[in-house]
Amino acid sequence: MSKKVERKGSFKSISGDDLKDFYSSSNSEKDYNIDPGSFPFTRGIHKNMYRGKLWTMRQFSGFSTPEKTNERYKYLLKNGQTGLSVAYDMPTLMGYDPDHELSSGEVGVCGVNVASLQDMEILFDGIDLEKISISQTINGPAIILFAFYVALAKKNKIDISNLRGTLQNDALKEYMAQKEWIFPPEPSVKLVVDIIEYCSENMPLYNPVSVSGYHIREAGSTAAQELAFTLNNGFAYIEECLERGLKIDNFAHRLSFFFNAHMDFFEEIAKYRAARRIWANRLKNQYGAKNENSLKLKFHTQTAGCSLTAQQPENNIVRTAFEAMSAVLGGTNSLHTNSLDETLALPSEKAAKIALRTQQILAFETGVPNVADPLGGSWYVEELTDKLEEQAMKYFDEIQEMGGTVQAIEDGYFQKKIAESASIYQESVDSNERIIVGVNDFIEKDEEIDIEILKISKDAQDTQENKIKNLRKNLSWVGQPIILFDNTVRYNILVGNPNASEEQLNDALGISNSLDFVSKLENKLDFVIGPNGSFLSGGQSDIDATSHLNETNLTIGNAPWPLTFSFGRALLADALSLWSKSDVEGAQARLRHRSKMNALAAVGAWSSDLEI
Repeated sequence: MSKKVERKGSFKSISGDDLKDFYSSSNSEKDYNIDPGSFPFTRGIHKNMYRGKLWTMRQFSGFSTPEKTNERYKYLLKNGQTGLSVAYDMPTLMGYDPDHELSSGEVGVCGVNVASLQDMEILFDGIDLEKISISQTINGPAIILFAFYVALAKKNKIDISNLRGTLQNDALKEYMAQKEWIFPPEPSVKLVVDIIEYCSENMPLYNPVSVSGYHIREAGSTAAQELAFTLNNGFAYIEECLERGLKIDNFAHRLSFFFNAHMDFFEEIAKYRAARRIWANRLKNQYGAKNENSLKLKFHTQTAGCSLTAQQPENNIVRTAFEAMSAVLGGTNSLHTNSLDETLALPSEKAAKIALRTQQILAFETGVPNVADPLGGSWYVEELTDKLEEQAMKYFDEIQEMGGTVQAIEDGYFQKKIAESASIYQESVDSNERIIVGVNDFIEKDEEIDIEILKISKDAQDTQENKIKNLRKNLSWVGQPIILFDNTVRYNILVGNPNASEEQLNDALGISNSLDFVSKLENKLDFVIGPNGSFLSGGQSDIDATSHLNETNLTIGNAPWPLTFSFGRALLADALSLWSKSDVEGAQARLRHRSKMNALAAVGAWSSDLEI
């Protein structure tokens, strides 16, 4: 037998697992004879996969102002992109207006700045929301940006039940990897569930959360950790929804996932296959899902940002192409391909088009999408799929033993695991055990970068600051409850300026058109408002409102005009309750009665024995 000779280098996966010389008959026969489109969907969620419909080409983009980003969206759609994915800037991601002191220097730099419904209107101007699927990468303030989006649709007379798209809205991964959170874990999860519940009732085609493993992998995790931690977060959301009282088949089919496509070609393919299998089995066997759509894991993929290099950036085109192919062979439902210049700046138009063309070449020239799961039955891929599933199961057990996801976050479990994996990987690069072309080998000394770089003008900050300031000038707020204290008129005015003189007090009354009214009160500025000032809440019952209106008029006495501030709400509430039950005659009778009662209360002549 000839002696085995091996070249120098690492024979480990990117995740650090040792690889065999070759793979023969796999121990697994779990899915060999199961067709794509059949449970547990390891081989894909559709029988014919991309022969039926290609994946959605959804380039992640956003920069500068909504106006500039809108131009980029129209450029990408013109060049064949089939879905939009919004990249927001740091102030938007953290919930700050563009003129906040912490926003300085960051507006529009790493994404588009959106601070109002007006901005959202500009962002999607001329884009048909009913035809184009919109994905939004937003987490902490997701509920606000989602509200803008829904309001925009309603303003444009669009039936929101027809809207398609995805809201990232994954709070849990923020504490593990991305570190951009606003609220603690528990209230953040509550907001996620709120949106899931709303969408399950009102927007059946919309994905209210994209459970993101992408950022976990970018932070340095292994493929198995990305798989396990991501699915675990998905299960955590399911359990919160079930505790809320939601039915599994009313929402589970709209939970989507977001995975990374890294450089280890076969490991990535196996990861996606394992994810579908694990999800299907857990949803069916543990959560009792009956609807087949609930069992089908749907996911978006983005090529690995952490694999891109600033050195020899043109090489990134090749890296991205292989990563994109692994995502397609793994059965992704939508795909973003990174641009060659993203370690240096946000993508230029040219770089963005090359990234899009990479997907299009893959779709129409390679033949890869013509067969569903062409690597199914590969001994290597099948064994990798089994191995990743086993590794993920071990992580699930560890998290459960710690008391669940939130407790594991608070104990630093996820953060520690990811940091350890990131350190091991970096050591392999630093020692040249793992070769990165252009970084630790095949280096070009005195390299000159000769590519177009997108520069964000300071005008973006000025534009957005001016917009938000002008918007505030045209907004006013009127609180529902009265905010008068149980004290004198004088006391209430002095709350604004405790040191005000008598002349200033009278000036204030004049500006508010109250001087004549107060002058006719007993004791004038020293008139005691009393507890009745707190009775004016809109949440009071109709009879209470009438009673308080009557009491206030009795207390004030000889006022220059009758006070009727409770009139509207008290007049309508009881009538509307009957009208909603189609009791038109009863509603009319209640309206007439309440009108009479409030008319009496307006002059202090009402009494409770007059009520029906």
